[in-house]
Order: sequence, then structure tokens, then C-alpha cells
Amino acid sequence: MTDTDPVSRTILLLDIERFSDRDDVEQAYLRRMLYDVCDHALLAAGVDETLRLREDRGDSVMELIDPNASVISLLRTLLTDVPAQLRTRNRMASSSAQMRLRAVVASGYVKRDAFGWVGSQLNHACRLLDGEPLRASLRERPDDLALCVSDAVYEGVVCHSHTGVPADEFKRIAVPSKNGELGAWLHRPEPAEQPAGGPGPGTGTTERDLCPGAGPAPGARFGGTHFGGGAIGGDNHGISTGQVTGDIHFDAGRGERR
Repeated sequence: MTDTDPVSRTILLLDIERFSDRDDVEQAYLRRMLYDVCDHALLAAGVDETLRLREDRGDSVMELIDPNASVISLLRTLLTDVPAQLRTRNRMASSSAQMRLRAVVASGYVKRDAFGWVGSQLNHACRLLDGEPLRASLRERPDDLALCVSDAVYEGVVCHSHTGVPADEFKRIAVPSKNGELGAWLHRPEPAEQPAGGPGPGTGTTERDLCPGAGPAPGARFGGTHFGGGAIGGDNHGISTGQVTGDIHFDAGRGERR
């Protein structure tokens, strides 16, 4: 086959956790299960066989999807349908036949040569898939799928919080690679402990830093907290609030109420 010109594609990668720990019979079963889950997910997202090209990678699968197919539908399916599929299948399987997946969604130009598909964004996606942040996320989470997306997918789709794809469930990560750190966005990271009073400046990049039009953070108004709406008197400990309207009266006397 001769080389083709580069074409734009959405890149989906799915990889089975701990595949090499299984014997040949278990690996064959897991591969069938992987393809069943992948086919079901893509059809649920409206991506039929005419809109995708598949390449087998042993313990993983690569799908190159037509750019006209909805990335929002694909992400929504990966966040809802695929974890539900895995949960149902794994409930009925022995421990050695249970499957957990790492997933990456990226986009970019790829070209086909005599040996397969090549492209810098495809290389980038494969490094995200094999990177420790995504592996650690899957080890630490209770469900059976961990997802990260490339910067291009985040900035073009995710940061706008379309229905079923909430931007505030993604956190910026840096993935070490032999060519330097690669940026990506990890879905549902473990919540970090914050000091009393909430996060201060410089606590990290959020979707509001990189996504135009994301708007102010929930509960914020004109850069501060507003008090009002009633009276506070007597001994009160550990009171916190977001936004209240009206007047607040603080009693000077201990135990004295108005």
C-alpha cells in the first residue's frame, strides 16, 4: 500500500489493565470482551463501521474516527455507557476474567503508510495511554474505566461543559515522556485536600483558566463572599457561607440574641 496524505481523525485508544498477567485463554477472552465493549460504545455514540478504522494492538485497540462524528457523543458514552457495561460484565465474570480499561481520546492528523498509521498526535495519544497518571487513576478509582483527553479535545469540546460532559470533572495533568512533559486532562481525579478557607492563588490550572467563556466559579460574585439575610447572635462556631442577602447583626454580648 502506498502512503496516503495526512487526514484529520478523532483518535480513540482503549487498553486492558494487567493484560500480561493473564494466561492465553484469559487473554483471548479479554480481547473478545474488549472488542464487544468497543463496538457497543461506538454504535451507542453514533459511530458506525463506515466512520471508523480499527487497528489491533494486542492488549489494546485503536479507532480512527471520522471527524464528522460527534466527539461529544463519544465522550458521553465513555463516561456513562462503558463503565456501566464493564460493571455488568465484571459482576458475572471470575476475578481472572474481569476487565478494566484505560481510555484516551485525542485528535489530529494521521497518515497511512505500508505498515500502518503514523502521526505525531497519534504518538502523543499512545504516550498518554501508557503514562503513569492514567494508570494510577485506574488503580485508585472504584469503577472500571479511567479516561483522559488531549489538550485539543479539552479546549475544543470538553471545556464548554456540553450535556453529559462536565468540564469540572477534568483536571489538568502533565505526563512525563522521553520528549518532555505532555499535557492532558484526566477525568474525575481524586479530590485534593484543601487548607482551611479553600484554595488560594496558584493552586493549579483549572478549566476556567484555559476555556474562554467558562464564566465565574459557582457561588462567586464580584470576586467575594456576600453576607446578609438575617441575624447571627450568641455562640456560633464553624459557620461558613457562600452568598446570603440582607443584613447580618453580630451581637457583642456572649449568649445575647436579638
